[in-house]
This record gives sequence, structure tokens and C-alpha cells, in this order.
Amino acid sequence: MACENCHSNKTKQRSEKEYKALINRLNRIEGQIRGIKGMLEKNAYCTDIMVQVSAVNAALNSFNKELLANHIKTCVAEDIRNGKDETIDDLVATLQKLMR
Repeated sequence: MACENCHSNKTKQRSEKEYKALINRLNRIEGQIRGIKGMLEKNAYCTDIMVQVSAVNAALNSFNKELLANHIKTCVAEDIRNGKDETIDDLVATLQKLMR
């Protein structure tokens, strides 16, 4: 895997398995969002909508965790093996952004 391209304005080639898993998660999240929109359009009760929004937040967090794990196992590990220690600083900065 060419992981030198894993950072912000760059690209990464993902395995077919990784790509499909991430796309499947996003498709489910997209369906949940459409469901929330439908609830709003049907004047669903506020707390019922909020529960669904919370479920979407949890799904997005889960997506992010999977993406982060893949990033560490591939891009970060490869960069460290190649002596690119600045990747650790990039990872720390990314984690700080995620923890806001």
C-alpha cells in the first residue's frame, strides 16, 4: 500500500476489503440520516428524533475508529518503518482534532 499519500490533501489506495467495509458503513449512515429527515417531515416527537441522531453520531464515531485503526496499521506504520518520524506528530495532531 502506498501510504506516503495518507495525509490531508493527499490520497490513499485502499484494499478492496477496506473500501467495501467503509462504503457499507457510510451507506448505512446515509440511510439513517434519510430516516431522520423522514421523521422530521412526519412531525415525529423530538426525543425520538434525538435518539436517532445519537445513533448516527455513534455510527460516525465507529466509522472514524475503523478508519483511524486502518490508518495507523497501514500509513503510520509504513511511514515509521521508512524513518518518517514526523508522521507521529501528524497522528498526534489528528487525535487532538478528533478529541475536541
